[in-house]
Amino acid sequence: MFALAKSLLALSAVIVTHAYFSPARANGLTDLAHLHAGQAALAPIGWAQFCSDNPTECAPRPTTRLAANLNDARWAELVEVNLRFNKTIQPVTDLDQFGVIERWTYATTGKGDCEDYVLEKRRELLRRGWPLSALLITVVIDREGGGHAVLTVVTDRGEFVLDNQIDKILPWSRSGLTFIRRQSPANQNEWQDLGRILGRPDVVTASITPLR
Repeated sequence: MFALAKSLLALSAVIVTHAYFSPARANGLTDLAHLHAGQAALAPIGWAQFCSDNPTECAPRPTTRLAANLNDARWAELVEVNLRFNKTIQPVTDLDQFGVIERWTYATTGKGDCEDYVLEKRRELLRRGWPLSALLITVVIDREGGGHAVLTVVTDRGEFVLDNQIDKILPWSRSGLTFIRRQSPANQNEWQDLGRILGRPDVVTASITPLR
């Protein structure tokens, strides 16, 4: 049993080293508090459509910070905003609501799918003074194997996931999601590949604990 556990740990370390890090950016396993993006990726079609419908929302903005400072008050804000929109927006597909397979928009009707939850949470946190560079729309595969979108919040205490499928805010490494691509912290209109990084404790060999 000990030998098997040791072998699995070694295999996990290899997976982590090759899948998550480039030599210039990784200093050790504690770096798993943060996702590390790879090459540039195409923006989702829904983001291009959202920007066409809301050009002022997608206007280039100067970025001076890459992470938000996380304290008790900021954590309480994340919890409150995530729970509020999870409870007040009625889940419905774009096909049922708009007659199209994909449409990114604010949930002005009180209904929406995953991207609409993300956009509302992002807008509210921006209104409260959170830096744009810390609020990254992220495309993932959910726990059931379906396409999904969440808001990844980049902080000095790690990266946390705001997800309409669950109310609890988890660090990315405990989320159970597979991370595909997300916005660049430097430019919201540029997207970066995440290389199908698995946010699962049985794959990740180091973890972080949320503040609450």
